[in-house]
Amino acid sequence: MSVTFLGMPAERPFPRNAARAVRDSQLRFNLRKATRTIRARRASVVAEAPDWAELREAGRAIKEHTLRNLDRYLVRLEEAVTAAGGHVHWAADGDEANRIVAGLVKATGETEVVKVKSMATQEIGLNEALHEQGITAYETDLAELIVQLGDDRPSHILVPAIHRNRAEIREIFAEHMAGWGRPAPGDLTDEPAALAEAARLHLRERFLKTKVAISGANFAIAETGTLVVLESEGNGRMCLTLPRTLISVVGIEKVLPAWRDLEVFLQLLPRSSTGERMNPYTSMWTGAAEGQEFHLVLLDNGRTGVLADEVGRQALRCIRCSACLNVCPVYERTGGHAYGSVYPGPIGAILTPQLRGMGSELDRSLPYASSLCGACYEVCPVAIDIPSVLVDLRARAPHPWPERAGMAAAGWVFERSGRLARLQRAGGRLRRLMPRRLPGPLGGWTDTRDLPEVPKESFRDWWDRTDGGRR
Repeated sequence: MSVTFLGMPAERPFPRNAARAVRDSQLRFNLRKATRTIRARRASVVAEAPDWAELREAGRAIKEHTLRNLDRYLVRLEEAVTAAGGHVHWAADGDEANRIVAGLVKATGETEVVKVKSMATQEIGLNEALHEQGITAYETDLAELIVQLGDDRPSHILVPAIHRNRAEIREIFAEHMAGWGRPAPGDLTDEPAALAEAARLHLRERFLKTKVAISGANFAIAETGTLVVLESEGNGRMCLTLPRTLISVVGIEKVLPAWRDLEVFLQLLPRSSTGERMNPYTSMWTGAAEGQEFHLVLLDNGRTGVLADEVGRQALRCIRCSACLNVCPVYERTGGHAYGSVYPGPIGAILTPQLRGMGSELDRSLPYASSLCGACYEVCPVAIDIPSVLVDLRARAPHPWPERAGMAAAGWVFERSGRLARLQRAGGRLRRLMPRRLPGPLGGWTDTRDLPEVPKESFRDWWDRTDGGRR
């Protein structure tokens, strides 16, 4: 099965992308301000929940149980959606999902669609695929609108335009909204209220005229066939309710077994993502509403391969809250574009290589886009042990022969205590010859850290000489 994952057009490995990003002082300022603000709000509302640890464990357990019984719950979801008047389509990869959606839109006779913010549709490059079929997709989420109008790429799961400040957003709006006659480019300021009003006017006509909408879903309830979308602006609800045809592209891992399970995640997700006690807009629908045709496209696109991995499958527990991005010291300095994927940050560093495979230099480098500090695991609302998955992926990634030879030599030395002792004694005698900078490619290590000073006597020899420290 092929996997379509357009992501972002970045072929360079992460270190080269990151080196370019850290030289952009405005980008670093925008990221630092935004991530630290969200981080502080999250910490405040999490501290208010006395049972946060129990909620986190419940979320982990529900997701883990669902993944281990995913086949059964997917069939149950299909049956419930169909019984409620919806239509279910199965897509093995992104190409198949794009063909299904394009065919459904063409069947309506429409050439324009409005979209609810959706990571799954970004993952498969749906907007680009629809464009090739003569169909124009309009993003309605404010941040996604900024990215689309600016011919840009998302850089954050929750706030795709986090790398932009309001002055830059004002320039984008003034340039690309001028054709609407409102607002007049010269009258638009960079005040948040003014920018929000400009977006509202820009989108209003689209909401009223467009007959087809495309969404994702935060959760899909197998028991009832209910889909759930959480958002902060209300634009998603306009897309979900006004059009005559609604098409939802949903990753197969978004399933929850029962309606009661939703209560746990409606507490975990808002606190972890936006730092709110509850989302301003929580939309739920079951099957086809009156006067509307509903289609659910269940997307695999590499997920069953991840599911088979005992260590890596926990990445499928992700509820796309972006808490790991907001605490990651690497993301804060490089931003999302350096990851070359619609899934940036720590979760992207483990999810993208598993979904796409590690065939490219970029994907092989992503497991190393981390300091392994563990902050991502501490804030994850479903307890994904991202550092452990990173280490596992690093072990499976291909390594250059000098590194393999070095590790083989180290293994040979550590295999026998006598060998290690002889090497330590030799190191003590030759310590004065130790360079301050290692030669060749190894110099990259000593360029960023001091080489430890070799002691004259090893601990092993000291222990033997002093009879265990008694003399």
